[in-house]
Amino acid sequence: MTFRIVQWTTGNVGKKSVQAIVDNAQLELVGCYAWSAEKVGHDVGELCGIGPLGVRATDDVDALVALEPDCVVYNPMFADADELIRILRAGINVVATAEFITGHQMGADRDRIVEACELGGSTIFGSGINPGFIQLLAIVTAGISDRVDRVSVVESFDTTIYNSPATEIPMGFGYPADQPDLPAITEKGSAIFREAVLLVADALGVELDDIRCEVDYASTTEDLALPGDWSIAAGCVAGIDVRWKGFVGTRDVVEVRGIWTKGQTLEPAWPMDFGYTIRVEGRPTIKTTLSFEPPTDFVAETLDDFVMLGLTITAMPAITAIPAVVAAAPGIATYNDLPLLLPRGVLSHA
Repeated sequence: MTFRIVQWTTGNVGKKSVQAIVDNAQLELVGCYAWSAEKVGHDVGELCGIGPLGVRATDDVDALVALEPDCVVYNPMFADADELIRILRAGINVVATAEFITGHQMGADRDRIVEACELGGSTIFGSGINPGFIQLLAIVTAGISDRVDRVSVVESFDTTIYNSPATEIPMGFGYPADQPDLPAITEKGSAIFREAVLLVADALGVELDDIRCEVDYASTTEDLALPGDWSIAAGCVAGIDVRWKGFVGTRDVVEVRGIWTKGQTLEPAWPMDFGYTIRVEGRPTIKTTLSFEPPTDFVAETLDDFVMLGLTITAMPAITAIPAVVAAAPGIATYNDLPLLLPRGVLSHA
């Protein structure tokens, strides 16, 4: 079966999604939504740097709905509830990377999304690498212990070359390190990790009594010039260690932690890993690490080439889920609801 796909935006993650859709024999790109007016009318392949595809980007939502695709691959920077409701009410499934896992941080809009799914007979699924796939890996790992006491996921990266101030400034980067409301800023900016905690707790069959956000900062001792025409001044935040914890009583049983740094001039200096570490404390305790390397034929001409490799692992969990999401019951689906997601259509023929 071939699934008809509409791509929603061609930003950083969207470009990787388009390439993955085009390369997968199970998927057919039939339309594309353009977020910015200057992209309207342009060939989607040319917008994504892979050559003409014969599909032109548009901002006409009605025209895209009229295509009756099986699924929308939804990759804007932030989720728009009204946009999602319009798609889902039309009976079109959605796989998303735009800060959507369980939908709980959307407040009352979550109920509207559930209603849209019921009316349209459609399903929405959100993932990415973290939150998303890494929580799935933690859940699977926990399945080989006969007693689980605690599950923790740690993401650790130097993000100096990552060009996304619109997502990093809301996390707390660039603010004066002594700004009183800084923890509240980081809590709001990283709130999607609360949904990751809920996902793991649900898999364990645990009802949490509380979810808390804790954070520490490191500041740069020198001015930092960063991609995207922004900078961090000396004395401002260039390192964030944020920890979202789910509690049963007084014991935290799930933790999702992100440690992100910029540059080599941090105070205090933090020891850094690179990648993901999953630790299931129990009987036995299991530690899993996940790191990434470029393919053997990889040739990088710019730093952006390395960044795009990283964006692949953000885009692909949602793409891989498309067949299962199309087949799923209407509503919000998570990894706890879907069957094993198989990497069909991606085997190299080289």
